[in-house]
Amino acid sequence: MTRYILQRLVESAVVLLIMSFVIYGLIGLMPGDPIDLMVSADPDLTPADAERLRALYGLDRPILERYLNWLGAALSGDIGYSRIHARPVMAVLLPALANTVWLMGLSFALALAIALPAGILAALRPRSAVDNAINLLAFAGISIPPFWLAILLIILFAVILGWLPAGGMGGGGLGSAIAHLALPVATLTLVTVGGIVRFVRAAMMEALRQDYVRTAQAKGLSARQVVLGHALRNAMIPVVTVLALNFGTLFSGALITETMFGWLGMGKTIYDAIMGNDFNLALVGLLFATLTTLLANLAADVTYAWLDPRISYK
Repeated sequence: MTRYILQRLVESAVVLLIMSFVIYGLIGLMPGDPIDLMVSADPDLTPADAERLRALYGLDRPILERYLNWLGAALSGDIGYSRIHARPVMAVLLPALANTVWLMGLSFALALAIALPAGILAALRPRSAVDNAINLLAFAGISIPPFWLAILLIILFAVILGWLPAGGMGGGGLGSAIAHLALPVATLTLVTVGGIVRFVRAAMMEALRQDYVRTAQAKGLSARQVVLGHALRNAMIPVVTVLALNFGTLFSGALITETMFGWLGMGKTIYDAIMGNDFNLALVGLLFATLTTLLANLAADVTYAWLDPRISYK
């Protein structure tokens, strides 16, 4: 297992290196650059001044040369400054990352806590009224656009009832933070839980039809032992794959939800950086998202071996 993990980490480093070049190239090929924004903001800058600034910042060099210079600086620990915020990139990303961890982490945990028992219950009673109701709610959660659900929640709880703030980050302690988190977390939970419920239900129904479940029932094990001790563990293998892919969005954040509620997370930070031609901030933010996805997939592979002893990595 240790050898496999080390091999995957090396592969992840290679993928991250390739993605850094791809992302740098795509951002570098976007129309306009930071100097164009400076020129449009200051009419006193002449075309000659713009050329001198491009030469000063190395923007007149070939994109491959610029990438290699950035890579060398990044490997030495210098990932540059954010042009928009006039601060080091990490000083901008770390607070946004913490905000996203709270938002996405809570919604992910709540969605999992709801989806697992709901999916198991639906699988135990297929085509029953309970199964139909759970399926209906799951399809509704999958079908509702996040921005529309966010608007409905804001209208109900912030405008009509006045119980919760419509947006913002809050700054008055734990109670204020919880109040400002409630609506965005509810939005993300409701749009996420439906898909997980469907996967859990399908995986559990498949597991309950297997021979080892009938053998466990024939041995006189209780229904709880059969479901939780035998069927659920095997059913979780495909579900873990889905969870790992969903968890990979943790660092990239939820752009629509963060924008609707004014939550300064990774999604909104990356989007603002791209729109503002803030190359360093956008590049490092997208690489964070890539790294998280790679690590989530590695964690899923390791979890497979824990769930099913027959899986072995050599």
